[in-house]
Amino acid sequence: MKELYELGFVFRGFVLVNHVLKELQLQKESGINKDLRGAFISAINTFVDTAFNKNSIEYLESGNILFIFKIAEIQSVDNRVKEPIILYGLVDKSKKKSDKLVRKFFERVEPVLQLFIQKYNGADFTELNQFESFQEVVEEFFIKKETNL
Repeated sequence: MKELYELGFVFRGFVLVNHVLKELQLQKESGINKDLRGAFISAINTFVDTAFNKNSIEYLESGNILFIFKIAEIQSVDNRVKEPIILYGLVDKSKKKSDKLVRKFFERVEPVLQLFIQKYNGADFTELNQFESFQEVVEEFFIKKETNL
């Protein structure tokens, strides 16, 4: 997906994995902290879930950037109920319609999301180092996908 700048996984407000495919100029200039991004994404999801009765947000627009959110559930070792895991993407929307980009993003990332859930379901999510190896999986997935297009 050539429009994709960044992809990441957020759980309980923390970015577990993030992979930058293309650097945003704004990110270079301002040094945006990934932990702030994770807290923002988690807060937005919680707000929408609470305010709109168990609905989830699919995307936000800011200029030519779409923040897209694919939400699933995962079980952690320290909780008996499943919790939201949010796969987010930062996408350039300058030349395409938002709805089309969101659908395309959802189709492309579904296998990566399911692989993450399969690998880490029941894990201890306080050990953030365990997720570092998954960044390579994300990178390989998108390099392979882009070369097959």
